[in-house]
Amino acid sequence: MQLRDKVFIVTGSATGIGAACARLLAERGARVVINYTRSEREARETEAACRVHGADTLLVCADVSRDSDCRRLAAEALDKWGRIEGLVNSAATTHATDPFDLEQTSLEDFQRVYGVNVGGAYQMIRAVAPSMRRQGGGSVVNVSSNVVFTGGGSSLAYTASKGALNALTLSLARV
Repeated sequence: MQLRDKVFIVTGSATGIGAACARLLAERGARVVINYTRSEREARETEAACRVHGADTLLVCADVSRDSDCRRLAAEALDKWGRIEGLVNSAATTHATDPFDLEQTSLEDFQRVYGVNVGGAYQMIRAVAPSMRRQGGGSVVNVSSNVVFTGGGSSLAYTASKGALNALTLSLARV
């Protein structure tokens, strides 16, 4: 796939898998929106690593669990480049606990994890969908985890949220 000058938003791209995705897209010539919530220093490091490859970048602080932030993130990319060809939903959080001790995770903790890991992906897809439809298509990658097949993981909330993300991905792929 030719990525030169294509516009990609990568959520949670300050660190980890998101940062690696942003760097790889930049190496391949894409324009990259680097997103972070709390890790500004790391996001700037990711941005610098992308620019080493000559990539045009945009750094945006946005919390994907908030619909207004998702819409603003998409709008900033559209304001800068006029289009969005790709979205990588990499933003994620957990509430690290013993997955077998149900008392360690409150419903509020569970919902916070879902709000980022599932709600954030949904809201970002919804935010970029109108632009992708207008231009005749686009690509969305939702970063999940093998814990949905193995159980365990950092918390029951994380594992369940990644399972829900897989179901969301499958459902939207059929639309």
